[in-house]
Amino acid sequence: MDIDDDHFELRLAASDADLRAAQRLRYEVFVAELGGDGPMVDHAARLEADRFDPHFDHLLLLDRRRAQDEQVIGVYRVMRAEGAAAAGQFYSEGEYDLGPLRASGRRLLELGRSCVHRDYRGGTAMMHLWAGLAEYIAQHGIEVMFGVASFHGLDPAPLAGPLSLLHHRHLAPEAIRPVARSEGFLAMDAVAEADLDRPAAIRSMPALIKAYLRLGGFVGQGAYLDREFNCIDVCLVMDVALIPEKHRAIYRRGGA
Repeated sequence: MDIDDDHFELRLAASDADLRAAQRLRYEVFVAELGGDGPMVDHAARLEADRFDPHFDHLLLLDRRRAQDEQVIGVYRVMRAEGAAAAGQFYSEGEYDLGPLRASGRRLLELGRSCVHRDYRGGTAMMHLWAGLAEYIAQHGIEVMFGVASFHGLDPAPLAGPLSLLHHRHLAPEAIRPVARSEGFLAMDAVAEADLDRPAAIRSMPALIKAYLRLGGFVGQGAYLDREFNCIDVCLVMDVALIPEKHRAIYRRGGA
């Protein structure tokens, strides 16, 4: 995968060492920074892992200027239907009923665990990861992408505006609409559409969710309280055919 910055390398994990490097970065972001946890998190070794890791492909962004064991500065994990079959389910199915997506007959790709080292946020790192994702999508003929994205914290009150905006303006078509499972279901329509402060709601959204929306992304029905990871999740769905061409071109160029 070609990218413009000659000190960066973008590739899929190809070894156990690569996977551990991805898990180290995930630990720093999702556990140390955001307070997440899980049954397979190794606090002693500072690795964030779960049972799905062997079934995902792991897209890595490396900065070759850094020390050997600190070069992975961005990760994205992606899983096709073949991986989900081997795992017994998609990761998101722990939180969402994906029946409509599965019944669509379209080639699916689950996205997850996207993160960038704190020193590289606000730069081109995420764009490089998106460029790698675009190449992966083309290579495998992916038609629909989906995955959970998170708001930090478990208090829904401060998130009433952004969640309501997602519900009123970006709800997925019924034919591809995931529905949050009842045990963690959180309604997303606390604020009526007429009462929304749209600019404030958008400012309150994580950058990754806003990026998905710019790509024409939708959300499923209901948010999900993910107590293990100390966050409120929404399920995002993107029909590849509906991604605006101007954004396709940007991501193919890696943000150049």
